[in-house]
Amino acid sequence: MKMKYYSEAHEWIMIKDNEATIGISEYAAEELGDITYVELPIEEDDVTVGDTIGVIESVKAASDVYSPIGGTVTEVNAELEDNPGLINESAEKEGWICKLANIDVAEIGDMMTPDAYVKYLKSLD
Repeated sequence: MKMKYYSEAHEWIMIKDNEATIGISEYAAEELGDITYVELPIEEDDVTVGDTIGVIESVKAASDVYSPIGGTVTEVNAELEDNPGLINESAEKEGWICKLANIDVAEIGDMMTPDAYVKYLKSLD
């Protein structure tokens, strides 16, 4: 069963079995504009909630990406190194940033469901 959650910092996390896939939301990608560079985390690194796991640079700004959950980086989306614009095209599918194992699902308690995230975005307008 897949579960998807969002943070107030506009990261998303998809949990399937005991693995978490992390990326930024479509909203964040739109706010950043044309993405020109993605700094990815290092495979095998252990991260905790709130750690910076990467940087996304665009024509407008540079933005840190924070881990919404702790774990061990098992895979990074190397395609982003040659094609950072993939995040603009498919922020919540093909443009994922990394995958984590050794996660503690209890850490997602402060995150929002997709419905709650939509309400949160409306409150930002």
